[in-house]
Order: sequence, then C-alpha cells, then structure tokens
Amino acid sequence: QVQLQESGGGLVQAGGSLRLSCAVSGRTFSSYAMGWFRQAPVKEREFVAAIGWNGGSTYYADSVKGRFTISRDNRQNTVYLQMNSLKPEDTAVYYCARRYSGSYYSAMGYNYWGQGTQVTVSS
Repeated sequence: QVQLQESGGGLVQAGGSLRLSCAVSGRTFSSYAMGWFRQAPVKEREFVAAIGWNGGSTYYADSVKGRFTISRDNRQNTVYLQMNSLKPEDTAVYYCARRYSGSYYSAMGYNYWGQGTQVTVSS
C-alpha cells in the first residue's frame, strides 16, 4: 500500500547540481523518518542521508557532508535531496526509503523502497 517514487536524476558535469525528489503515497508519511541510499555497480548499498519524522534531525554520510542537503515537506508527502558540487564518485542509483526501526545509517532499518533514479556525474 505504501509506494515511493523517486525523480530528478540525470546526467550532470562534475561540479554541477541536481535535486532529487521522492513522493510517498499513504496517509502516514509524517510519522516516519526517511532516508536516501545509493548503489554503484559492483558495490554495496551505501547510506547517504536521513531525516527525522518532523524534519528536526538530519544525518549525513561523511562523503556528502557540506555538499548534500536532505529536507522534507510533510504536507506534500515528499522528501528531497539537494546535491551540489557533484563528483564522478557520486555516480550511482539513488534510492529513497522509509525507516521503521534501528540505525539511520543501515539499510536494514528501512522497510519500503523506491525503484531508484540514476545519477551520472561526468568528468
């Protein structure tokens, strides 16, 4: 019944910016923390950022601190990831997910996932 739909990915040059969006269906969006993960070919899924249920707390991987910003609009049932100063190593499929329990930094703590959106950063 819960569905997540990412959008906003694409091809961008190094140093550029992208804004990812994740639209969540259902009427309980505001009750859950949300996260962004990414996965490059032949690599494990990697934590990127997370945000608490009311937007008051945010968490970031060291690799994206100072460059990425996570935010949410509970009235629109949408979570965002603003990505600035993009690097080729940011190239991956980016996934939005809803947290249910456990660590914000682990994919095991999330139980609903979107289909992913491709981000490619060229040099």
